[in-house]
Amino acid sequence: MADPRDPRPLTGEPLSLDLLNTRWAGTPVNDLLADLDGYRTWLSSVGLAERCPADPAGLEAVREAREALAALVGAAEREQPAPLDGLNRVLAHGRLRHRLGERGPQRSVEVDDPHRLAAWLAADNYLDLLDQGAHRIKACAHPNCILHFFDTSQNGRRRWCSMALCGNRAKAARHYEKATR
Repeated sequence: MADPRDPRPLTGEPLSLDLLNTRWAGTPVNDLLADLDGYRTWLSSVGLAERCPADPAGLEAVREAREALAALVGAAEREQPAPLDGLNRVLAHGRLRHRLGERGPQRSVEVDDPHRLAAWLAADNYLDLLDQGAHRIKACAHPNCILHFFDTSQNGRRRWCSMALCGNRAKAARHYEKATR
């Protein structure tokens, strides 16, 4: 559940896209990760406040992960080769450990530095989304929106980050255009 202090227009997307959405439209562009307070808010909103230290090292690590994710998503949108190095650098700081416990399979994340946990989890989540369908990672169709979402609609034709926000803006603009003709 999103932290009530979280000012972003879209929350609740998968972790990697939620991290991308810490920047949203404005003049200048709004950035929740501009300072430690915003980082604390983001950690709280995504349920990581108890697991990840909210300090400058953690903030720098998630900014690095966000840049790597933005580069990958942007390249996919432009149908360009994917810049793999950035995300692979983030992923190199951790691993998923599998073992068999008394109650069955167990998985745990191990990172070389606890400050990198949130960044690693976001990078790993991006790989999960790619496995589910890279074509479902989408940018909002509204020309003034910079948010991203994972399209879980049955037909895969979702266009807006939020129908209440960008979808209604687009409909209102079309209505206004027809009315003024």
